[in-house]
Amino acid sequence: MMGRDIHKIIATLPEDHQQEVAARADELKQEIEGLQELRKLAGKAQDEVADVLKIKQPSVSKIEKQADMYLSTLRSYVEAIGGKLELTVRLPSRPPIIIQHLGDIARSSTEKAARRGGTK
Repeated sequence: MMGRDIHKIIATLPEDHQQEVAARADELKQEIEGLQELRKLAGKAQDEVADVLKIKQPSVSKIEKQADMYLSTLRSYVEAIGGKLELTVRLPSRPPIIIQHLGDIARSSTEKAARRGGTK
């Protein structure tokens, strides 16, 4: 059985569907699989990242393979490759919310509670 050309298949779709496919393809191109790909996109080697983080290269490799980590570790890693980490929260029926500093949010909640006479 011979394979079908995806471009020919897409060309048979109605124009609005073709536009949806193109838009989704663009979204997927913007997504990356993990930190290693992000580092390579930034043009950095593991040893360069290790130098900035003041750790050894094998530790950078370990970070890149982790499925779960502290946000502070992720922020340090992203900054080491020259980027800035932004945490975006998407709630239903609300515009996206960008959280800049988790500590500031926790501190401001504590201060609000203290002003109300409560504690946290």
